[in-house]
Amino acid sequence: MDSTRRRADAADNRARIIRAARAVIANADEIKLNAIAKQAGVGQGTLYRHFPTREDLLAEVYREDVDALVAAAPALLAEHEPLTALARWFDRVADYAQVKRGVFAAVEVGVWRDLSAHSLGPIGDALTTLLDAGKADGTIRSDVDARDVILLIGYLTRLEEAEWDARARHLLHIVLDGLRRRE
Repeated sequence: MDSTRRRADAADNRARIIRAARAVIANADEIKLNAIAKQAGVGQGTLYRHFPTREDLLAEVYREDVDALVAAAPALLAEHEPLTALARWFDRVADYAQVKRGVFAAVEVGVWRDLSAHSLGPIGDALTTLLDAGKADGTIRSDVDARDVILLIGYLTRLEEAEWDARARHLLHIVLDGLRRRE
């Protein structure tokens, strides 16, 4: 097997491991690496070659989700009016927050601090882009900023798992309604 094919196989294995980890984080009470390896269709040795510790794997899932959330803001604005783009971005925030809860519950405090530092700046920047577009077209209140919204949506990490499906998106819609400019 040539080196190009080996690199492609390794990249594919890594991507499958991350997808499997994301699914396990979202759906399991306990995060077990052997279950992630099995779901990804790889051996534990392959998993550990890519991610030497559980924290390494969880941190990578979290980083990818932050990157996707940040990239979604300009893409949504390119397709939708600002208020609709913000609403759709909030839908993604709900998915992100569910994974974030699982990751933060599973990693040690030091790793959690590093992950938080990685996400707050880029997420705040993406949110600012969405809010500024809404302010410019008159649909978003002029007196709010990204920090206001981040503080408001921080409650997602406090929702009980049993109430997640019933409350997460509903509460984000309430926040969205509060951001609307009133005549």
